[in-house]
Amino acid sequence: MRVLIIEDDLDIAGNLYEFLEGRGNVVDLARDGVTGLHLAVSGGFDAIVLDLGLPGVDGLCLCRKLRGEAKQDVPILILTARDLLDDKLAAFECGADDYLVKPFALREVEARLNALVVRRRGRVVNKRLSYQAIEYDPDKLAVTVDGRSVHLSRKCLRLLEMLIAAPHRVFARAELERELWGDEQPQSDSLRSHMHMLRRALTDTRGHAPIETVHGVGYRFAAQDDR
Repeated sequence: MRVLIIEDDLDIAGNLYEFLEGRGNVVDLARDGVTGLHLAVSGGFDAIVLDLGLPGVDGLCLCRKLRGEAKQDVPILILTARDLLDDKLAAFECGADDYLVKPFALREVEARLNALVVRRRGRVVNKRLSYQAIEYDPDKLAVTVDGRSVHLSRKCLRLLEMLIAAPHRVFARAELERELWGDEQPQSDSLRSHMHMLRRALTDTRGHAPIETVHGVGYRFAAQDDR
């Protein structure tokens, strides 16, 4: 998953960054509210870890702006030293999805983020997704290309679901591998083999394959203009 950390404490931010990145996630970091808001609004994140006591724009204001003005529904985990009930209620009223008080265990942060991301995906499971000639119905697990039905393996379906939900985003190899195999270490060419099968299955009648390799990084859907 792609996570945005908005935290002004360098030690806490560094520990979170290193741990989550080491677990195969793609992580961005902002150390003040203004930068954090700018990055969050740009979109493409699966979850946000947000401190409340931030310089520039405080966490509650940032959360409120994301939910209100920016119309962002990305899951938000509040990570703060404030442990009073009123603080927690204020955060939830502003649109936060979860609340964790410092000090915290890194593994608990990861577990809560994973739960939030899974919950959010469940909310959009019935939404039909499309990109270029491809249509995907998550409810029926049905895929068509130019109206032609396409059969995909379970892992290829999961790859398609990730790519088509964020077609302009580059997914890192480590993130895709973790999504497909969890903590198990796949064979070195397993992801490439699944991408090859998916790319071949999604090739349209004009011979255009929508998935492109971003060398040294991962994969994404090709832009419309690349056709």
